[in-house]
Parts: sequence; C-alpha cells; structure tokens
Amino acid sequence: MEGGPEWDDAEGQLQDPEELKVLFTALDSYVQYEKVARFNVTHLRRQSFYALPEAQWRMLAEPPFNFLDTLSKVDDAIGANAELARAIAQHGLRSFHDPSLDVTRDDVSMPREWAAIAKHGDIDKARSTLRQFFRDWTTAGADERARSYQPILAALDRERAARESIGREGKLRILVPGAGLGRLVFELARLGHDAEGNEISYHQLHASSYILNHCERAERHTIHPWIHSFSNHLTRANHLRGYPVPDIHPGTVLSTIPDAGSMTMTAADFLCLYGDDDHRGHYDVVAALFFLDTAPNLIRYLTVIHSCLKPGGILVNVGPLLWHFENHAPGNHGMDDDGDGEHDHGNSSGIADPGSFELSDDEVMALVERLGFVVERRETGLEAPYIHDKDSMLRSGYRASTWVARKKE
Repeated sequence: MEGGPEWDDAEGQLQDPEELKVLFTALDSYVQYEKVARFNVTHLRRQSFYALPEAQWRMLAEPPFNFLDTLSKVDDAIGANAELARAIAQHGLRSFHDPSLDVTRDDVSMPREWAAIAKHGDIDKARSTLRQFFRDWTTAGADERARSYQPILAALDRERAARESIGREGKLRILVPGAGLGRLVFELARLGHDAEGNEISYHQLHASSYILNHCERAERHTIHPWIHSFSNHLTRANHLRGYPVPDIHPGTVLSTIPDAGSMTMTAADFLCLYGDDDHRGHYDVVAALFFLDTAPNLIRYLTVIHSCLKPGGILVNVGPLLWHFENHAPGNHGMDDDGDGEHDHGNSSGIADPGSFELSDDEVMALVERLGFVVERRETGLEAPYIHDKDSMLRSGYRASTWVARKKE
C-alpha cells in the first residue's frame, strides 16, 4: 500500500525508539553501500596497484590485463548495485518517514537524526542482501530456487491431494518463517496457497517490500553479485557479469492468475509473535527453508511451530545445520536476567533469550519426535547451492536435510 509499510508490524515494534533506530540503520546501510563498496573494492586496490614498481603497474595497465580498466568497470558495477540499493532506501523512507518523498530522484539522503548511523556490520548486511537478489529474483537463480523449493512444493502437492481425497478442499494456510526476500512466499501464493511470510531482519524486509510492492517492472535493475571479491574468477567477464532483477514482476504475474492465493508479510521475532494464543492452531503448514539452524534454542522454535500448526498440520523442512549462533550466543549468554537462576518465560525476548545449543541432524530428528511430531519423510544429502557462481573456480554448497513431520492429532 502506497505511503505506508508493506508489512504488518504485528508486535507494534515501530513505537519503540530503539526499534526505529534499527529500521533506519538498515535504510542508511543501503544509502552508504556505494561509498563503502567503492572504497573497499576499488580505491584500496588502486593504492596497492600504484605501490608496485612502475614497470610492473604499467605492464598490468596494458592489454591483455587492463587492470585499471577493470577497476573502472567494477566501479560501474558497484554503481548499478547502488541503484537498487537507493531504490530500496527511497521507498523505505517514503513508507516510514516522508510519504511525499520523490522516489524518482537519483540521490537519496537520510533524515538528519538517522544520517551515517550504519556501521560496518550493517553495511555488510546490505551488501549481502543485494547479492541474495541473485538467488531469489534472477532467471539465473532459478536452478538454486528449484532445488530448495522442490521438496516443499512436492510435500504441499501431496498434502493437498490427500485432503481433497477426503473432501477437505480449499487453500492451504502456510507460514514461511525467515522469509527473506519473499520469493517462496510469492511462489506459494502463485500456486494458490494463502502464504504468510515472517522476517525479523529490516535489511530483508525493506528489500522484499521494494521488490514485491514498488518495483515498476521486470528487469528494472541489474545486479553484479560477484564484484566484491577478486578471487577464483575464471574470466573477467564472469567477474563483472550482471543479472537483470527482478526476473518477473510479481504484481503482474499474480494479477493474471484467477485462483492465486493471498500473500502477506509480518515483521516480528518469530518466537514472540507466533507463540501467542492468537496464532495457536492457525496454520496447515509451516515451510521452514534454511530456517531451523537460525535457532539458538531449537526447542523453542519447534514448540512455537507445534503450537501454531493445526492438529494434523505439517512442518516441511529444507536446509543445512549451519548453526547461526554457534560460539556467539545471543542475549546474555545463558545467564538469567534477574538472578534467580530461572528464565522468565513471561518476559521473553524471543530469539535473544538466554541459552543455546547445537545438534546433529539425527539429534534434530529425535527432538522433533520428542516434541509432538511424527516424521513421515526424510531425505539427507540434498545438493542445495546458495548464491553459487557456477563459473567460479571455487565450488561449495550444502548437502541439506529435508523432511516432513506431522503434528499429532
């Protein structure tokens, strides 16, 4: 909706000054992206280049190396990435600060109180989110998406067919926690499901809001995801390669599908929002895509998922176990807040609550069964690349675990 936030601030967080600071810090990180990227990627390399003996840098400046020309082309590619970053920032500012903001301008400036507040880590998150557009919103990323989405879509097809066979027709209500840039939520709605995405990161929320609600057309932008590193490139052309974003225009696509489902997003800590009574027994399916390993405390994640599923509902999981908080637990690192030796569940900070642990995949399965689910299908070793450059000299990827677990009736 024009002039307002495109996600549901379900917990009223934006009334909190500290939460507003986090929101505007994310916007400022997109504003600062270009300056910081140029400094780190090309400016420092030019300094190192000219520190070489003159005969050497002159040789590298000529064909076939043309190193200075390469740096200029990288600057151009950073500028293209920055065009998308500015668009995200502009629409975020119009939604949360100034509804009259002219988003057609090439420049964007932060409100004085929020200017230059983003730190290195914040700007790195903006850079990472821009790269993620390759996976979620380019034609070249379609294979990556298909590998990760296919087990989820297959499980939904089986579930819908089973329900129809006993006369339980109608749209599946699906929750996608950790929805990121929203592509899976969009695809589920396109297939006729009612999909609700949840995301806690304002970097992701601002970016998904722009691409789902404001981007004027398909292929409006071009991203260059590989330019921030000079390592493992077989050719310079691959290093500099750009990809049109988005590959489709979401609004146009959904408008052509008569039986499309609904699509919503919430901005909240998954544990705080979906563990309440209002969401108890609310969803037919929870689709966890590269999500469960973001848990410092997987017991709490699974307990909330169990609570918000209807009896007989299913949890479909696809992902590795790259435990996000390993060696740096969130919150107060296992110490209780008030000194009584007990965690106060009535005053939960969600993901920032104390305590954390990491399990192996077989231990995760045992925990799932212990917490009220029946595992119906399981497959390991699913090749699941993530923002992978197929032409790179470096190959890495996940061998994901995928499974379906049903909440006991």
